[in-house]
Amino acid sequence: MALINNQPLEKLKVFSLKGVQMRTFHITWLTFFFCFFAWFGIAPLMPLVSEQLHLTKAQKGNIGIASVSATIIARLIVGRLCDVWGPRRTYTLLLILCAIPVMLIGLSQSYTSFLIFRLAIGVIGASFVLTQFHTSVMFAPNIKGTANAVAGGWGNTGGGATQIIMPLIAAGFVGLGWVSKENSWRLAMIVPGILLLIMAFLYFRYTKDTPQGNFEEIERNTGKKENTFLLAAKDYRTWILTIAYAACFGVEITVDNFAATYFHDEYSAGIIMAGLLASIFGWLNIFARAVGGIVSDKVGNRFGFNGKVNLLTILLLLEGIGIILFAKAGSLGAAIALLFFFGLCLKMANGATYSIVPFINPKAVGSVAGIVGAGGNVGAMAIGFLFKGMPYADAFFYLGTGVFVTGVIILIYRLVSKQEDKAEVAPALQRAK
Repeated sequence: MALINNQPLEKLKVFSLKGVQMRTFHITWLTFFFCFFAWFGIAPLMPLVSEQLHLTKAQKGNIGIASVSATIIARLIVGRLCDVWGPRRTYTLLLILCAIPVMLIGLSQSYTSFLIFRLAIGVIGASFVLTQFHTSVMFAPNIKGTANAVAGGWGNTGGGATQIIMPLIAAGFVGLGWVSKENSWRLAMIVPGILLLIMAFLYFRYTKDTPQGNFEEIERNTGKKENTFLLAAKDYRTWILTIAYAACFGVEITVDNFAATYFHDEYSAGIIMAGLLASIFGWLNIFARAVGGIVSDKVGNRFGFNGKVNLLTILLLLEGIGIILFAKAGSLGAAIALLFFFGLCLKMANGATYSIVPFINPKAVGSVAGIVGAGGNVGAMAIGFLFKGMPYADAFFYLGTGVFVTGVIILIYRLVSKQEDKAEVAPALQRAK
């Protein structure tokens, strides 16, 4: 009889479901996919919502801000619950709770009620913390970064899938005669809510908190530990990396929110076509985030930690330039090409950022990851005010400028000195080989 491997895996076998580690890996990225799908499920349907509820541009901006703001607090809470309850029970509870506003947002009859539901749905963005936590405990240090990048990237494709699938679901209900076109968004949002409940069952039934078992089944060291949050917060490099993540992931969820509307308003694309074009951006996550993490690891092995920082800087600079050109594209074809270009750089920057996170402070990896992750949503919330106050084309232009400046800042203020790179980071990179 084959022995059961209850240790973190040292190899990512993406085509395998054997063992609790790979089973958990596939369930957690798929769950994150449906969380992203539900989180931004209403985004491609916003033209219908806006017309029916008579939303102003400022109100649509507030809705975009609400969709990402609740995630900031939720990620901090969920991170703590992971330590206490374990990812399995925490994820299950999050899925059940968030399915409620997803399915009920169709009851909205006013701007205020819609805003409240959109705020509540944003809590599901905390699923990123759970996915990264659960993947981390299932894999050994030498493959942890790659596993996290692949799980995060594949999960993020839910943001692309929803851009095209939700308009098709709404149109399908209209074609079946179940609902009018004007009210199709209300019925369509029930679908992602049901999917969340299905994933809640699968997560609770088929995953474990650790390779050794669930928290309640194994002995855990619950003694007093050093305050890792303070360790992370006192390190200025944590905050520079937080700004970097705001400039990539913060931009990503902003584009998920506004891309379909932008193509609809700026280039007169229909609802389904606008969603299809916006989905190009999301589908890049199939490979781009993972590539960013893998390339960053290889660069780090050869050039040290500063090499990782240099790669992230280059990606942010290219991302910023791409967004600026996207805002000034002038034609639909050029806009699509530039969306692909800056999206590729952006998602690689996501992966490169979380390739750096484990080496900021080895004693506080979780806290650094939590702060940096929340920074992405803080960035999205701030960007939301930009899109609220001006035409979208202008907002994209200033957004690209801001991302470019962020890249310059990181270039100037290096995260670590060469001495620190040799003394601390290089050995850690060597151990991960």
